[in-house]
Amino acid sequence: MGGNVAVQAIAAAFALALYFLPAIIADRRKRRDVLTLALFNACLGWTVLGWVLALYWALQPNPADSLASDVMATRKLSSMRAFSSALMLRVRRREADRNRPKR
Repeated sequence: MGGNVAVQAIAAAFALALYFLPAIIADRRKRRDVLTLALFNACLGWTVLGWVLALYWALQPNPADSLASDVMATRKLSSMRAFSSALMLRVRRREADRNRPKR
C-alpha cells in the first residue's frame, strides 16, 4: 500500500512537470515574459492546442528589450520618409512651375 502511494506521487509530480514543461523551458531560457507564458500555460495548457502554443512560445527567441520604443522609432522613421517624399515632390512641382514658360 505504501509503495502504491509513492508511485502515484511520483506519477503526479511527473505529470505536473510535463504539464508545465513550456513554462519550465521558458524559465531556463531566461525569457522576459516567463510569467505571462506560465499563466497562459496554466490557464490553457489543459487543451492540447494551448499546451502546444505555450511550448512554441517558450521556444521562440526573447522579445526585444524595448519593443515599444522600437515600434515608435519605426513609425517615426516611416513618417519622416513620407514627409520627406512629400516635401521633395512639392519642391519639384514648384521648380517645374517656375521653369515653365509664361504666357
